[in-house]
Amino acid sequence: MTEPFEALLARRLSRRGLLGAAVGGTLLFGAGEAAVEPAAGGAGSRTAGAPRNPPLPSLAPSRADALLLAPGYRYSVVARWGDALWNDTAALSDLEIQRGALVEAPLAARQERQFGTNCDGLGFFPNGGARGVGRDAGRRGVLCVNHEYVQPELAFAGQPLSGIARAEIREAWTKSNPDAVRWMQAAHGVSVIQVERDRRGWQLRRSGRGTRRITANTLCELAGPARGAELLRTGADPSGTRARGTFANCAAGKSLWGTYLTSEENIDDYFGGYRSWASATDDFATLDAHARFPLFEQSPYGWEHVDPRFDLRREPREALHFGWIVEIDPMDPTAAPKKRTALGRFSHEGANTILARDGRVATYMGDDDKFEYVYKFVTRDRFDPKRPAANRDLLDHGTLYAARFAADGSGAWLPLVHDEAGPLNSRTGFRSQADVVIKARAAADLLGATPMDRPEDVEPNPVTGRVYMALTKNGDRERAPRRDFVTNREIDLGADAANPRARNDFGHIIELIEGNDDAAATRFMWNVFLLAGDPRDRSTRFLVDAAAIRPGDLQRGDTYYAGFADREQVSPIACPDNLGFDPQGRLWIVTDSDGRSLANNGCFVVPTQGPLRGQLRQLASGPVGSEICGCEFTPDGRTLFLSIQHPGEGGTIDKPVSHWPDGGVAPPRSSLVAVSREDGDPL
Repeated sequence: MTEPFEALLARRLSRRGLLGAAVGGTLLFGAGEAAVEPAAGGAGSRTAGAPRNPPLPSLAPSRADALLLAPGYRYSVVARWGDALWNDTAALSDLEIQRGALVEAPLAARQERQFGTNCDGLGFFPNGGARGVGRDAGRRGVLCVNHEYVQPELAFAGQPLSGIARAEIREAWTKSNPDAVRWMQAAHGVSVIQVERDRRGWQLRRSGRGTRRITANTLCELAGPARGAELLRTGADPSGTRARGTFANCAAGKSLWGTYLTSEENIDDYFGGYRSWASATDDFATLDAHARFPLFEQSPYGWEHVDPRFDLRREPREALHFGWIVEIDPMDPTAAPKKRTALGRFSHEGANTILARDGRVATYMGDDDKFEYVYKFVTRDRFDPKRPAANRDLLDHGTLYAARFAADGSGAWLPLVHDEAGPLNSRTGFRSQADVVIKARAAADLLGATPMDRPEDVEPNPVTGRVYMALTKNGDRERAPRRDFVTNREIDLGADAANPRARNDFGHIIELIEGNDDAAATRFMWNVFLLAGDPRDRSTRFLVDAAAIRPGDLQRGDTYYAGFADREQVSPIACPDNLGFDPQGRLWIVTDSDGRSLANNGCFVVPTQGPLRGQLRQLASGPVGSEICGCEFTPDGRTLFLSIQHPGEGGTIDKPVSHWPDGGVAPPRSSLVAVSREDGDPL
């Protein structure tokens, strides 16, 4: 007789059950890997003696067109879309946006020297090095900010709302306005800026040392096992060693050696001509490489009508140059960005590193799409803190893993390694490790990884070592098991232990505890840390007992806050996206919902240990239409940097729904902000 899931879950969350399983050595971990007890309010091997802080003040959900903060906090705008990064460049004016000037050639050239649009992932590198040593660590440094995408309707006058259904309108418009494509390409990528804090707050230092703009046309190196691979060879680069530009950059991370790791996510939105090419080609290897990352016949942006490299009929392999983690040295503006192919190709959401027990480095990543996977990469070589140059190519050699979650709370990291004697071999379409990383999704399919509810940021807690993964939502998750084809492979759409809620409109967060508390482990335990939703809704259940989280048994609005027992003392939350940790180890969450389910998106904080574990509080509410991204702290914990992305989404330049941050009749602009306490203490 199979043990009921609720009994398994209750046993998993009891100390006696976990320790018993560890002694047996078969349920949770392999030989030599000890369990770490994850009970609510308990302490793992790194958490003993952690400070117990009173709860932070909280803010009610809002629909106001403003960035609102809880009492005792303030913010300042550090940089807005179009702000000049060099003294010899003019900033983008409101009038230029409103009169449609972005279709003109000079505006594209200026955008290459201005702060890009739709800022997202952040990396702060303090003066004093990667660890932030010295008195300047909390008040000046370099900020790397990526720029995910553009919204034509918020940049160009007379544009319809974006969408594939309007592709014909966009094609005609794009062909008539080719410089608009050049502007869009310049607005993507990364801004590397100098910032410092003075009496007025945080300021952008124009023309600061190392100031840099990386765009969709900046030359990058391809590094790692796919470098030089046949699938990466194009007409422009027959060597397969270089890629032009980076775009669709979503969340980000930092390496332990002081570099910025930016994530190429929805790159499929930028290429057109797929159906025409696919129906006529006999290049079956390239067809197979695109199978799990399908492209469009008409792209949402129309770049293929102006720039031939985005037309798959001309360059069918160009798209394979994108979908990678890109490493950037923030201190060397002459160094080419490097696409680290060993970390796999998929819709990357973040790349967050932590040191394993033996000195190797683990990098955690999510694949932000419905029914996709969670990944980890462990370097072959050890991190050397005394010789920074020795770490330069650590991310080129190691093992890429995909996660499989079992119903009993155990899990395994499945190695995506080419092996003619194993499942990833030439008979299954993987001729080399280059094929494995280029077709990482297909490799994970074959090994049996667990399809998740849009895995976004995956972040290790630097204090406890536990790993938290945001599953933002999945409205297509079904209550009962049913197999169907999604993105060219057959999977079960039904709720499961790790994705327990059908029609998961609010999302959830999973807590993962590596075997032997070691980031290089190949086995782990896991539990649901948060089921997002609105605890104020009395028609829904506020769950306190983890045993009640049964797959397929949950209602759309049921919530769970890591076992916290008082629904009156927690904030509602929908669609967790980016994650971050303050120096004390509290989890910070920013959200990406459509605004209809609760209110505007926000920033939240929740303790992951101690008596207040699970008491989530809302610290900030974003402007109308915006998504909040970033969650990056200074080393002293006194400043939280956030990206306010796409304020005004849902409107157009002609009919705006937001005027943030400048107010009045100004067009909305995505902006980087710095949040601090009014009394100057750490957040």
